[in-house]
Amino acid sequence: MTSLMVSMMAFVAGVKDRFTREENGATAVEYGLLVALIAAVIVVVVATLGTQINAAFGKISGEL
Repeated sequence: MTSLMVSMMAFVAGVKDRFTREENGATAVEYGLLVALIAAVIVVVVATLGTQINAAFGKISGEL
């Protein structure tokens, strides 16, 4: 009975260790995807508003 419990505890520890390692890899991928999405949003916003902001500064500079 004792050897069965030791075997079960070793099995559970091995499974828990394997899933923990796989979660860390998945977490890194998720963070990478979030960073890529944030970067894409920043590029789109800057491209959209960049010309408008440049025109506004040009107008202010012309007024001075």
